[in-house]
Amino acid sequence: MAALAPIVTNAAEPAADKGLVERLLSPIADVRRGEAATALVMMLAMFLVLAAYYLLKTAREVFILSEGGAEVKSYSSAGQAVLLLAIVPAYGAFASRVNRVQLVQRVTLFFASNLLLFLLALAAGLRIGIVFFVWLGIFNVMVIAQFWAFAADLFTEEQGKRLFPLIGVGSSLGAWIGSIRAGQLMQSFGAWRLLAGGAGILVVCAALARVADRLTRREAPAERTSADQKLAPGPSGFSLIFRDRYLLLIAALVLLLNVVNTSGEYLFGKYVVSAAAAAYGTGDAAAAARQQFVGETYSRYFSAISLIGFLLQLFVVSRLFKFLGVGRSLFVHPIVALTSYALMLRAPSFDAIRILKIADNAIAYSLGNTTMQALWLPTSRETKYKAKQAVDSFCVRAGDVLQAGIVYTGELTALTVGAFAALNVAFACAWLAVAFRLRGRLHERSHLTGGAEL
Repeated sequence: MAALAPIVTNAAEPAADKGLVERLLSPIADVRRGEAATALVMMLAMFLVLAAYYLLKTAREVFILSEGGAEVKSYSSAGQAVLLLAIVPAYGAFASRVNRVQLVQRVTLFFASNLLLFLLALAAGLRIGIVFFVWLGIFNVMVIAQFWAFAADLFTEEQGKRLFPLIGVGSSLGAWIGSIRAGQLMQSFGAWRLLAGGAGILVVCAALARVADRLTRREAPAERTSADQKLAPGPSGFSLIFRDRYLLLIAALVLLLNVVNTSGEYLFGKYVVSAAAAAYGTGDAAAAARQQFVGETYSRYFSAISLIGFLLQLFVVSRLFKFLGVGRSLFVHPIVALTSYALMLRAPSFDAIRILKIADNAIAYSLGNTTMQALWLPTSRETKYKAKQAVDSFCVRAGDVLQAGIVYTGELTALTVGAFAALNVAFACAWLAVAFRLRGRLHERSHLTGGAEL
């Protein structure tokens, strides 16, 4: 099924033909006449989605680490993967019954309504740590993947290569502002306010999806009806992946990336819990103080990651896309991760691990994320919504399950920080090998579709 034809611009459009807004945005991305409105709306939508997620992510750390510790946090990921085996096919079936705007809006509003139920559970004094952790893991991969799929559907390959760095600025800025605001709300009101704020933001995001769709329709009236068409009811997202080597390589890349990242997060979480216990003790009387310490520590951690990631997204990503292309940009993140974990082999201090994880995650959330999203540009509409959802949800959580197995084995055998780092070095090497194969397939796919060189 053909996707809605976005605004078509001249690839060699001179700067003099651009409007004021396009010229103001030129230091960030090459935005051309007629593209600014849709790109800025999608940038705002991604800003709000990530701001909501970081409010909820800080609340998640408070609930799960205070109630169960870093090990329970890792093991809970297995529940997400099991649930996604049923959720992903159900999502694909629902996607075939509605058009793209209805899909984005209804799924987003469904997750917003769930937050109201969690607020009621908190008010009743229930412990929601594990349930909320599982829910947020599903929300994170499904809603964020859905908005990026929507962006990939709005723009052509050539436009996406230019405009995705701008949309990524909204994502990075939202993560930064959300994490800062989360710390402020934790100090003043507690975790319940984070959930309420997240629900309200998601309602606004659902409205912005319709605005972006209408802007695209206005600029491409000849293709007005294709946006209303439902996705073909053919194969599921999992079936699409197994039929296509390119999609299998993306799935493998996502799996390895997530194993490496979550292993690092486990190490950091373990250190945070130990620091809280050392500072306030392990008794029930100090539970509130430990919660406050964990919340504020993670707020500062997320803030640093988000600020650096935002600066990279603002000044570096579009330039790397221009000079290296999407294919070569695939190698930057695994090289940084490999270097970071190689430096961890001697079990550095908590501050050293914090700095290395901030660098790793800042690149992951800026260049790494934008590059991964651009891989979906030369694919069909069904692939963007169905297969992307399967990769960005199930494969991410399958990586969590694999990492949980590593944690379980490591705890039984009393592995040191250096030993965990050595495993991550091995996984990072495999990640680089997959990126090399994927780069070749990306060029083949771009030539096959007749789109821009990625």
